[in-house]
Amino acid sequence: MNHEIYDLMLNHKSIRSYQNKKVSEDVLSRILNAATRASSSGNMQAYSIIVTEDENLKQELLAPHFYQSMVTEAPVLLTFCADFYRMREWLKISEAPENFDNLMSFMIASIDAILASQNAALAAEAEGLGICYMGTTLASAAEIAKILKCPPNVIPVVGFSLGYPNEKPLVRDRLPIEGIVHREVYRTPNVQALRDTYHEKEQAGMKRYQENSELKKRIDEVGAENLAQVYTKAKYTRESHLKYSKDLFNFLKDQNFLNFE
Repeated sequence: MNHEIYDLMLNHKSIRSYQNKKVSEDVLSRILNAATRASSSGNMQAYSIIVTEDENLKQELLAPHFYQSMVTEAPVLLTFCADFYRMREWLKISEAPENFDNLMSFMIASIDAILASQNAALAAEAEGLGICYMGTTLASAAEIAKILKCPPNVIPVVGFSLGYPNEKPLVRDRLPIEGIVHREVYRTPNVQALRDTYHEKEQAGMKRYQENSELKKRIDEVGAENLAQVYTKAKYTRESHLKYSKDLFNFLKDQNFLNFE
């Protein structure tokens, strides 16, 4: 059994502060090669990886990534895109039907991209690098795609900053496995089971937010009294998610992924 891979996975930490140290092309190539070995639907590899190291481009990406400091501080940004442009162009020159312009195709390509991203993340950590996934990639997919010059049928779905860590954060809490794993069929939790599942996360999460002056100010502003309210009143509001949903839907339509006939 390879204990090292387990150590990597069980000790994963999001790194938001990086040393001013370039990632060598050899190291980056190994990471990218590992990404391409991920499982893929039909072995189509319906994704593309955009490597961004140019400082001007990173500055342009700062706003759509909600001004997160690691966007410009990290030496490398990796953006994983659901990509059926390459496949559809190949079909065209091969005189094959130009399929893959529908929602199912987007889902397949998104899963491919996410699987590749996790391979890359594990490879990066094996190289002694740190990463931080950015949910802003999907939230700002249209803006990011414009900056990165993505053609039709290409949607940025996930991305992360990459570099040598300049911090040593603690391993973050996770829900207990009993609340996540279901044997044979789904086990619908009752109220007590839900309380048990979220008990430790609630305590650790609220402690973390209360210790950060900026986050505490936001919590006080919205009157959040527990972690569930922090998530829904301060971090992931209904209004913001409806906006992101509408933006993504419109972009999927623009990028030719919403044909139903």
